[in-house]
Amino acid sequence: MRDFDQRPQHGRRLDISSLAAFDRFARGATSMDGWRIQDVDLTQRGEALERLGGAGALVMGSDLPAEAKARLVAEGALVFDDVPDTPFNAYRSTLYTADDLVDGIEHGYPASFDARVYAWSRTRHHDVADTLAAALHDHSIDDALAEWVQGRRIVGIMGGHALQRDSAEYRQAAHLAHGLARAGRVVATGGGPGAMEAANLGARAVALSPEQLDAAVDELAEVPSFHGSIDAWIASARAVAQRLGDGVSLGIPTWHYGHEPPNSFATAIAKYFQNSVREDILLRVANAGLVVLPGAGGTVQEVFQDACENSYAADGAWAPLVLLGEAFWSETMPAWPLLQAVMRGRPGEAGIALVGTVADAVARIAAFEPADEGSALHAAAPEDRR
Repeated sequence: MRDFDQRPQHGRRLDISSLAAFDRFARGATSMDGWRIQDVDLTQRGEALERLGGAGALVMGSDLPAEAKARLVAEGALVFDDVPDTPFNAYRSTLYTADDLVDGIEHGYPASFDARVYAWSRTRHHDVADTLAAALHDHSIDDALAEWVQGRRIVGIMGGHALQRDSAEYRQAAHLAHGLARAGRVVATGGGPGAMEAANLGARAVALSPEQLDAAVDELAEVPSFHGSIDAWIASARAVAQRLGDGVSLGIPTWHYGHEPPNSFATAIAKYFQNSVREDILLRVANAGLVVLPGAGGTVQEVFQDACENSYAADGAWAPLVLLGEAFWSETMPAWPLLQAVMRGRPGEAGIALVGTVADAVARIAAFEPADEGSALHAAAPEDRR
């Protein structure tokens, strides 16, 4: 739940996801009617809870003193405890960090939080409690992400997950993100390896010179892929990340592809169980445009999923869609001619481009200003998408 707005929402509704927010609202209050409390440890707030009526309150994944819990429920509060036997917090109120996901990795990657959650997702047998826990988690991540994107000009970078760190294409993706970050854009990726890692790296290194970014890529290239050792791949990235500064970028990975570890360079990570939800969200948050690097089937899907949004967008509601790699998108994977045909005559036709250099891609994106920087999606016209 979002507690960044201290004013009541929808009448008396208050969204509270931190102890500080609870203390602020509890001061002088006598009722929790309309309060939505999520992922807050209230075990030391028994005295405050004694004077607060429970009718109309919703408490999710929050620890309560036993006597307070019983009374609140008796008074009409809805209290949802943690879902048992799950290795994650279904009511999480913030996005993950890279350190959160690799917590426990000192005992080997299989012991990390990320690997344990993936193993859980692979072994559950469609038990309704497990399905509910995953759905609650993804909803909570949705809510945290909605808060995080507010006011940011976000550019999605899409590309192949198989790029190795010692390839020219990996270096190109890093410099693309570096240029976009220097142009004041926040880079978002799928949060995994390959082009995604390179882009999160380049954005994280916004305070470094291009030469210093090259040096970081050179260091990473000594462990070119996670296939030899996930632990070594992550360790090399974490060592580099400590020296990159405070650049901000977003990763939106999924446990659907949990056999691929998340990268260590995204500073905010919205990790989902449902890949279809994640794919849609990743494109929708890119309110300042999308740059697509060469890739395979998944990358092509993302091109036309975004084109669908843009082709039905009202005039002024589309965002740029830039394909980087003239020969690749015209000949090797000829999506460009089809994209032109899909967008022909549509308002969003003005936003598509095929470019050959990183500088050209950055220039196309930098020239665009979102109509509403607080928006997290491409607005679509209310018509049938046929």
